[in-house]
Amino acid sequence: MESSSSLLIHHSYLSYLNPKFRNRPSLSYPLMRNPQKCKQTRICSNKMYVPGFGEASPEAKAAKHLHDFFTYVAVRIVSAQLESYNPEAYMELREFLDTNSVSDGDKFCATLMRRSSRHMNLALRILEVRSAYCKNDFEWDNLKRLASKNVERSNTRLMREYVLETSHVETDSDT
Repeated sequence: MESSSSLLIHHSYLSYLNPKFRNRPSLSYPLMRNPQKCKQTRICSNKMYVPGFGEASPEAKAAKHLHDFFTYVAVRIVSAQLESYNPEAYMELREFLDTNSVSDGDKFCATLMRRSSRHMNLALRILEVRSAYCKNDFEWDNLKRLASKNVERSNTRLMREYVLETSHVETDSDT
């Protein structure tokens, strides 16, 4: 894992034709005086550098949020199952949910495990369902498709609203 202090240069800052090699493509870094002396330890990537995430990547942050979301989903699934076949355990889980937040999934499960042996069984069931849902039922391809679609739709809407606000296009009713 590389540290967040490493420098990434976007491909648009690179000069692709070095005059020394007559039309043979090569990479030269305009800010470096003598690129031949520098060790080539970094592989160039066309991915964006995202500052401000420390050692974790944006994907790692998203994975943490999904992890907590999977706990929430598992609690909902287990709760619905208990409601139909074990009303007493359902009520215990509901009471626990009234006093404990599911926003941190691991903390929620750890607290539930330590409450009592009955709660321990509920926590183990939630952990089992969380894992099964993540591995087998969550539609990862659908997530990517929906996220991309939502970003594009939102960008288009925001740009359209901005253009309509800032342009003073006269309509037929104005004349």
